Amino acid sequence: MKHPDFQDLILFEDEDYIVINKPPYLATLDERIGTAPNILRMARQYHDDVQACHRLDKETSGALALAKNPEAYRHLSMQFENREVSKLYHAVAWGIHQFDNQLVDRSIETTSKGKARLAYKGKPAETYFTTLETYTRHTLVQCVPVTGRMHQIRLHLMYLQAPIVGDTLYGGEDFYLSSIKKKFNMKEGEEEQPFIKRFALHAAKLSFAKLNGEPITVEAPYPKDFRVLVENLRQYK
Repeated sequence: MKHPDFQDLILFEDEDYIVINKPPYLATLDERIGTAPNILRMARQYHDDVQACHRLDKETSGALALAKNPEAYRHLSMQFENREVSKLYHAVAWGIHQFDNQLVDRSIETTSKGKARLAYKGKPAETYFTTLETYTRHTLVQCVPVTGRMHQIRLHLMYLQAPIVGDTLYGGEDFYLSSIKKKFNMKEGEEEQPFIKRFALHAAKLSFAKLNGEPITVEAPYPKDFRVLVENLRQYK
């Protein structure tokens, strides 16, 4: 897989911060094994002292903030700690749902295998969900997490019986275009591939305060795979 040029990912930059539109399939930080490319390594080739202020799952795309100096890093880290950063995600979920700023308040604990689960003795986790669009068998959902637990949105949507398309870890099935397109023909001997090869979750908007207190909001456009998924669900509704 060819990785993009870091500069092409930048949505916002000033003397303290860079906000990028993270592509899917790239980890934010070093993974436990191997030396695969990741966002932080790419960023440090662009600017030496960059630090990631938070992280997105490897398969999740969207707005990711990086700090260019220690003071900026501390400033934004404190905002995350104090829940002063506003994060807004879009997810394509299985099923037709009418969520109107619905709160899920279910604690989460991490397990030893890179997975998390809902658990009464876990850490508090809250997410608000709102329906944006409904299709034949799916819903485009706006997700606003208050806390930042591991796999929080994915687990909370599973709890609402609205697992994310492609999220096989938490109850979501792969989506095949043949399930909604009546005249779908495969070439003989070919096997149909999932329409999106990851779970359909995108960090669409990020808001925080700069060092001088000035608020900033950055919106991240959908990457191609997410955009084309939504366009097809609309088309074949």
